[in-house]
Amino acid sequence: MFPNDTLRQEDCLVFLSRRVADFHVGGKTALAWRGIFHNLPAREPLSLWGGRANLPAWFRKRFPSRYTTRNLFSSNLRKNFGLQPLPEMPEGILVSVPERAMLEMLDEVGVHQGVEEARNIMEGARALRPDTLTPLLKKCRRVKVMLLCVQWAEELGLPWAAAARRAAGNKLGRSRWVTRLKDGKVLVLKP
Repeated sequence: MFPNDTLRQEDCLVFLSRRVADFHVGGKTALAWRGIFHNLPAREPLSLWGGRANLPAWFRKRFPSRYTTRNLFSSNLRKNFGLQPLPEMPEGILVSVPERAMLEMLDEVGVHQGVEEARNIMEGARALRPDTLTPLLKKCRRVKVMLLCVQWAEELGLPWAAAARRAAGNKLGRSRWVTRLKDGKVLVLKP
């Protein structure tokens, strides 16, 4: 960067994607960029996912963001499955498709993502594609994510709820899943 230059977010994301394994825009940011959101604040931090790395200080200073290195899916999920550039930027950064982004957002529930807002966003995701969601749920490693996806989809009457239930199958277990959230509330999910 030269003096008085301005860094563009898109260029910086592409720069990082060339240096960090599996780097992509995911979760709530990917959903919003793909048109699925609920009351998006003006300065919402970017939700970024990828391999073990630290975002450079210059990037974090200019572009508020959260970087997640957790591997939500088993290692035998096809590389870059559910990741595509945005149609208007075909050579740009990889962005989670809505099905993957939804699961990434559900992973953040109780950590950086509020329960009510996540449920409201999910309610607007009526057009998720079962043929894309099914392999993701089958390879998902987090019981909380699968339970939230299935339970809320059924409660909200989403068209893809039955496909989600079939895909999660016996990975849901037989007992309730209970956790205390950061705000002190208790989240109870049934299988």
